[in-house]
Amino acid sequence: MNRATTRRIILGSALAAPLIRTAQAEPIQMRVSLDTSPAHGRTISIADFLNKLAAASQGQIAPRLFPSGQLFADRDVIKAMVLNQVEMAVPGTWLVAAYVPEADMSQLPIFYGQPVEVTHSAIDGTPGDLVNEQITRKLRVKVPGRWIDLGFTNWYSTRRPLLSLADLRGLKIRNSGGFAQPWRAQFFGGLPTMTAWPDVPLALSQGTFDALQSTDESCTSAKLWDAGLRHGLIDHQNMGEYIPMLSQTFWGSLSPSLRTLVVDLWSAHIGSYRASMAAAQDRAEQELAGHGVDLTHVPPDVLAEQRKRMLAEQDKVAHEMKISRDMLEQINRAISATN
Repeated sequence: MNRATTRRIILGSALAAPLIRTAQAEPIQMRVSLDTSPAHGRTISIADFLNKLAAASQGQIAPRLFPSGQLFADRDVIKAMVLNQVEMAVPGTWLVAAYVPEADMSQLPIFYGQPVEVTHSAIDGTPGDLVNEQITRKLRVKVPGRWIDLGFTNWYSTRRPLLSLADLRGLKIRNSGGFAQPWRAQFFGGLPTMTAWPDVPLALSQGTFDALQSTDESCTSAKLWDAGLRHGLIDHQNMGEYIPMLSQTFWGSLSPSLRTLVVDLWSAHIGSYRASMAAAQDRAEQELAGHGVDLTHVPPDVLAEQRKRMLAEQDKVAHEMKISRDMLEQINRAISATN
């Protein structure tokens, strides 16, 4: 064997060595925390995404899902992600608003009783892009793409029938946090109180509150009829949204190709996840009725009238929510483009 041949063999071995080490490297661990149950639409969607990610990465990423608040309630998960205690979370905008207030834009009066397309026009457009930029900068996390719809928030009660919005007056009403949900309860004469979702079934059964703001699917996945839920008032007061987030440390550990894989997988499937969540809400409404929960739908003309009343206070609500005038203009522009 001549010297040139020997040099080629040595060089080829040196180039191959890193590939061998990469192939044998330990998978990148990915702890994912959710506080909804395995039966909840968000949990099902994220589980599907993680399974696809594990397969598409050929085992280079090893996700592990912790539902039902096994690791953290959503109210604590953002801090946990910043402290590298989890690699991914999908908290609601009402909780992200504690750090980036404009994330909760869909709670504004202008969205009350509106179809989902109105919300999507804002969160998928310039307003949503601006919020994602703030989240990335302030929380030092990666938002891999569009947000997941939770579904429309409505009113649900135990003992008092809900036949109209006037029936909310005087009720102690649970919300999931933020400014807008309690403001809306007060707007209709209710007394707001915040309770984390994992604590809702027990608190409801014990009469800690009389009613709650939630969605059909959330109530169904938690089987709240077993905790005393008996009535619902459907007014589609806002479309709840979850924002996917990846910790900076986890994102930094991924190669460029794996980063592209994560973003592309999310983009390819978020449409189906939103559709699945909408279908789950429809099924949940039927299941609630099947378990004896009386559901009353607020007529469209009443929704329009109440939205008009609320809009008279939108500047005040936006100020309290810390939503800038520029963001309001961007939201109005995005909504106008859909009409």
